[in-house]
Amino acid sequence: MRALTVAVIFVLSIFGAQLVRIQGFDAHAVAAEAENERLTAQIIPAMRGQILSADGTVLASSVVREVVVADQTAVCTYGTRRNTCAPDTSEAAVLAAAQELSPLLGTPTSTLVEQLTGTSRYRILSKDVTPLTWNKIAALGIPGIARDQRETRSERTYPQGTTTAALVGYVLDNGSPGGGVEYMEDSQLTGTPGKQTYERGQDGTVIPAGASSITPAVDGRDVTLTVNSSLQWYAQNALAQRIKETKAASGTVVIMNAKTGDLLSVASYPTFDPDTDIGAKGAQLGNKAFNDVFEPGSTAKIMTMAAAIQEKTVTPLTPVVIPNRLQRYDENFKDSHEHPTEYRTVAGTLAESSNIGTILVSETLKPSTLERYFRAFGLGQKSGVGYPGESAGLLPASDTWSGTKRATVSFGQGISVTAIQAASVFQTIANDGVRMPPRLVGSVRAADGSVQDAPPSKGIRVVSHDTATQVSQMLEGVVSSEGTAPEAEVPGYRIAGKTGTADFYDARVGKYSGHTASFIGYAPADDPQIVVAVIVQNPTYPYFGGYVAGPVFKDVTTYALQELKIPPTGAEPPEVQTEVDPQQALSDPTLLRNGVKHPKR
Repeated sequence: MRALTVAVIFVLSIFGAQLVRIQGFDAHAVAAEAENERLTAQIIPAMRGQILSADGTVLASSVVREVVVADQTAVCTYGTRRNTCAPDTSEAAVLAAAQELSPLLGTPTSTLVEQLTGTSRYRILSKDVTPLTWNKIAALGIPGIARDQRETRSERTYPQGTTTAALVGYVLDNGSPGGGVEYMEDSQLTGTPGKQTYERGQDGTVIPAGASSITPAVDGRDVTLTVNSSLQWYAQNALAQRIKETKAASGTVVIMNAKTGDLLSVASYPTFDPDTDIGAKGAQLGNKAFNDVFEPGSTAKIMTMAAAIQEKTVTPLTPVVIPNRLQRYDENFKDSHEHPTEYRTVAGTLAESSNIGTILVSETLKPSTLERYFRAFGLGQKSGVGYPGESAGLLPASDTWSGTKRATVSFGQGISVTAIQAASVFQTIANDGVRMPPRLVGSVRAADGSVQDAPPSKGIRVVSHDTATQVSQMLEGVVSSEGTAPEAEVPGYRIAGKTGTADFYDARVGKYSGHTASFIGYAPADDPQIVVAVIVQNPTYPYFGGYVAGPVFKDVTTYALQELKIPPTGAEPPEVQTEVDPQQALSDPTLLRNGVKHPKR
């Protein structure tokens, strides 16, 4: 008895000492540990900022979606008035809960029974429930559902669908940007998540008087683009229709503000549906205006002409003798059509888009000089917009040009550009010789309403006002009965522009396959406000730029002039001399012809 008494006293002494330690010396630490076990943290997602057009149309926005989560160890008590699951009531309780939830979640009762049965305390039933539906679910009062397990997330929506998808981009299921403006402006669009903590009892219910705290989420900033939503919609549809008519592979339409370089529309086809095509096999999720490169062909001739006029080696009236063939090293160059020897001016050479005449003009310049002007026009470098996946194109250094390469570069082959770069070349001429780097983002608006405008583009002088004026007048000759693109004429307006037809190099097969048809121009020619570039890849025959791209230019430009309320100037276009008398040409000391070296070269 004495031994048993001593043993009992010893054990009780240990228990007493432990109680003194827990309730006396370690009371605060133990209480904190218990509180930590009861505390539950919930992330409050930040809403991603909107992407808007310049006219306020929503291109991308976020909507609130609720994640419905079930605590299976609590659902089994639904309607039983018990705090724990019991074998004789759990099955019926789960079935009753499933029948209530089925019409709200759009999930079969049998599926929900499987999802609600078990011992998991965290089973996701749905991620796409609207707040209204979530409130209805919460009102059911099912233990372990909704009210005690609420999670909120944001879902990205694109109201304009395929019209702006290739430009705006998309967001992946995990919330990270996948491309386009969504990726480019992610640092602005992404907000800072908040956090909420609260105490829960053993059955999962919130303890009303328990400790709680909340750090509010900070939503992302709204990004407003320079794009006009009406122009984007019209250009996208006009482009898609023409590509289907000509059975082409792809295409782009770029509309720029001639004075500022702001991008008013960047249409790309094929496009995609951001709601259904993300992750789909074969979906084309890029923007061809920024990402795809091609040989510009004859649209590049204006750079050669501008360089020669600026360097004063030619004038628009300089006579040029254009034979049917021109031998340069081991290659015979020709124009797009067979013709007898022609006597044209430099202006006429451009109007007729003569490859041979352009080669002769380029040979009045050193290759390094021609390269310098091409780079000044923006070739061989990214535009500065910052668009993801944008290509810099290809412009080899002039000291690597072979004899034939020197010739092909002058008329836009053997180099590559993006549609953005090609449009920027014409913007430079339209803006009196000053290149304005393209701009896509107009402003950013924070959650507090403050707006920060994006800095305007800084102009870069490429050629003089006089040179730009002369080249512009030459380009008006292209859109005439004597030029290569009468299809691009817009009634009532003076139009300046240039066709382009080039072989298309397909990197997938490693050879030239098909053609690139283009027309790029601006209006009104005597007071340019907009630049419109139309590029169509691999159309079926006839594949010439004037025939394929000219009608799209006319259609889109006509709509843009009306939409932007740009009136015609009413001024008469200048007469551009395109032909010259053979006898007069042969007696002119500035004559350009094969085999005659130019004194200023």
